[in-house]
Amino acid sequence: MLRRVSLATLGLVLAVPLGLAAQAPVRVFTGARLLPIAGPAIEDGVLVVQDGKILAVGPRGSVRVPAGAETIDARGKTIMPGLVDSHSHIGDADGADRSSPIQGDVRIMDALDARAATIQRAQAGGITSVNVMPGSGHLMSGQTVYLKLRDVGTIDELLICAAPRTDICGGLKMANGTNPRGAAPFPGTRAKAAALVRDKFVKAVEYRAKLRAAGDDASKRPPRDLELEALVEVLDGKRIVHNHTHRHDDVLTSVRLAQEFGYKLVLQHVSEGYKVAREIAAAGVPASIILIDSPGGKLEAIDGAFENAAELVKAGVLVGFHTDDGITDSRFFLRSAGLAVRAGLSPKVALEALTINNAKMLGLEQRVGTLEVGKDADFILLSGDPLSVYTKVLETWVEGLKVFDRADAKDRALAVGGFGVMKGTLEGHWHDGMEDH
Repeated sequence: MLRRVSLATLGLVLAVPLGLAAQAPVRVFTGARLLPIAGPAIEDGVLVVQDGKILAVGPRGSVRVPAGAETIDARGKTIMPGLVDSHSHIGDADGADRSSPIQGDVRIMDALDARAATIQRAQAGGITSVNVMPGSGHLMSGQTVYLKLRDVGTIDELLICAAPRTDICGGLKMANGTNPRGAAPFPGTRAKAAALVRDKFVKAVEYRAKLRAAGDDASKRPPRDLELEALVEVLDGKRIVHNHTHRHDDVLTSVRLAQEFGYKLVLQHVSEGYKVAREIAAAGVPASIILIDSPGGKLEAIDGAFENAAELVKAGVLVGFHTDDGITDSRFFLRSAGLAVRAGLSPKVALEALTINNAKMLGLEQRVGTLEVGKDADFILLSGDPLSVYTKVLETWVEGLKVFDRADAKDRALAVGGFGVMKGTLEGHWHDGMEDH
């Protein structure tokens, strides 16, 4: 999986004093137009990274460049934070089966292929952090997983949390509307769907009460229930609910249930959000929306509008974009912002909706979403303005390591190729820089 160390890299290593040989190199990107998202654009900017973190960012002359740093000339390019996708299905994973409409114990990470070509496709689109979900054919289809798109080979190495074996590394996928309806045991009506969800959360509240009453006395604890454990994490605010919903009445039902049980909610898709924008804003619930340039395919999304984002923001809703890959190909994620700007959203908020707003929806805003000192060195180099249809993602960097380079023949194939390129896995795709681990 590891590529051979180049002679240039070898020379760099030999040039480092022996006492610093294990230290990751300092990389300095100079001359680019920087879009930090946390502040105004910086012309002729300097970005300094080391050990996977941002050391400095600012205009030329205001940033001290460490001696011996590797300097990369980025004149004529634009650098912005890596894109954060708040709803995707990359990794070729499946989720819940048809045995029950509620399966909160299912974990998408147990079925995700960390070597799937769809992950490299997302890198080619400039995506560096992603929320991978189970499908929407269930009221609860399972636990999502938050990934950092590193060049690695196992799911554990992709997890974004600090302690993958013990930390919660994802949310809970829920859905309403037409998708989870069906023959028994699935609900046949919207009202029954809400009733089933409510009943399950009531059981989770009771389960949590028993756990609290038992305290440290194992003999008094109820039998372990993996599904209710996940819902207790939701009730305690440790796991965020990502609720697939389209129609305005379904949106309000999602909000109503969240308020009833007090859990954190992110509305996903929200095709008719503009119809109830004031209600969403009053509830303080963020909306992760999708903008499809070829509408159709689902009756309950027929009233979806490009103006959705602008109207939600005008009402005071925190808005982000997502791909729902493969509904929107990850390589075209930037296009979502451009379409929303064309329909009235400000360019500033459109870029926030690709980065920091989505990071907030995943609870990851302290690590990703902006170019700020101390944050993860996740960023992309673009050929021009990110809102232009002519702009290309030239390079994608995750934690200071390059994971996509359009100048590389294999990567260029990922950026422009069709089904044949994406089929299967891509051993040998990983880049120079792995030796920095």
